[in-house]
Amino acid sequence: MPLALLALAVGAFGIGTTEFVMMGLLPEVADDLDISVPTAGHLVSAYALGVVIGAPLLAAATARMSRRTVLISLMVLFVAGNALSAFAPGNESLLAARFLSGLPHGAFFGVGAVVATSMVAPERKARAVSLMFLGLTVANIAGVPVATLMGQRLGWRATFLGVSVIGLVAIASLALLIPRDRAAAPTTGLRGELAALRSLPVWLALGTTVAGFGALFSAYSYITPMLTDGAGYGDSSVTLLLALFGVGATIGNLLGGRLADHAMRPTLFGGLTSLVAVLALFPPLMTTAWGGALAVFLLGVAAFVTGSPLTMMVMEKAAAGPSLASSANQAAFNLANAGGAWTGGLVLTAGFGVTSPASAGAVLAVLGLGVAAVAYAVDRRRESAGAGHVVATHTPERAGVLQH
Repeated sequence: MPLALLALAVGAFGIGTTEFVMMGLLPEVADDLDISVPTAGHLVSAYALGVVIGAPLLAAATARMSRRTVLISLMVLFVAGNALSAFAPGNESLLAARFLSGLPHGAFFGVGAVVATSMVAPERKARAVSLMFLGLTVANIAGVPVATLMGQRLGWRATFLGVSVIGLVAIASLALLIPRDRAAAPTTGLRGELAALRSLPVWLALGTTVAGFGALFSAYSYITPMLTDGAGYGDSSVTLLLALFGVGATIGNLLGGRLADHAMRPTLFGGLTSLVAVLALFPPLMTTAWGGALAVFLLGVAAFVTGSPLTMMVMEKAAAGPSLASSANQAAFNLANAGGAWTGGLVLTAGFGVTSPASAGAVLAVLGLGVAAVAYAVDRRRESAGAGHVVATHTPERAGVLQH
C-alpha cells in the first residue's frame, strides 16, 4: 500500500481524537467555565452540527480544486478550530470553536477516500479506504484515552493544544506524502458533483449508513450504564473497556476493507446481520463481567465491518461526483450518531431497562438491512432494464440483416 495512506491516517487520527475526547472532558470543561454538565454536552452537538453542515458544503465549494490542496486546507481549518478551542474564554466562544473544528471532518474523509482509492489498483480500493479509517479507530484505542488523561491532569485546554499539534503533523505528512499528480483537480466541478447526488442508489446507500450506524450509536451512547449497572464494572474500568471497543472497531475496519474488495455487497449484508445478532445478545451478555467485555468488543467488530463497503458503495453509485457523495456519507454517519443516541435515550427513559438501547439498536440494524435490500433490488432492476434496452436497440438491426 502507498505510504501516502499514512498521511490520511494521521489526519483521521487527529479528527477521531477531537471528536470523541469531549465526551470524557465534560466535567472538567463544566467546572472551568462554570456551567452544568448538560450545558457542556452541547459542545458535542456543536461539533456534530459542524460535520453535518461542513461535509457537503466544503466538498461542493472545493469541487474544482486539487484534492491534495483541499486536504491540506481542511487540516489547516482543523488546527485553527482546535487552537481556538484551547484559548476560548467562555462557553459561547468554545461552542463556535467546536463547530469550526467539525466543519472539515466529513469533507476530509470524503476527499481522502477518493484520493486513497486513486492510488491503488481497483481490487484494493476498499482496503485503501479502511487504512485511512484506521486512524479513526486507533484514536479510540490510544488517542482518546491519552487525550482524556492529559485533560484531567493538565487541564482540558492542554488537550486541544495537543490535538492541534497532531493536526500540524498531519499537514506536514500530507504535503510530503500525497503525490501532486495523483490528486489533480477534478474535471466534473460542482455541477457534476451535485448531479451525482440525484441518484436513488446513492440516497439508499446514505440511508443504510444512517440506519446501520444509528444502531451502533443507540447502544454505544449508553454503554457506560450498561457496563456499570448491568455487567457490574466500576467507573474506573469503563475507559479500558472503551479501548477494547476501539480494538474491535480496528479489527472490523481492516476485515471489512479486505472482504469488500472481494465481495462488497455480501460484506455489507454480513456486517449488518452480525450487528443485529450482537445487539440482540446484549441483554444476556450484560449480566456478567466477561459477557459485557465480549459484547463491547463484538459491537466494535460488527459495526465497523460495514464502514468500508458503505463508503465504496456510495462512491461507486456516485462515480461522477465521488467527493461530495463520500462527504455526504460522513454527514449521514453523524446523523446516525444523533439519531441513534436519541432512539436509545427514548427507550431508556420509557423504563425498558438498562440494555434497552441495544435492543432498539437491533431494530435499527434490521431497518438498515431492509434499506440495503431495497438498494440491491433497485440495482438489479436497473441492470435488467439496461440489458433489455440493449437487446431492444439491436432487434431492428438483426431483423434487417435477416431480410437481406
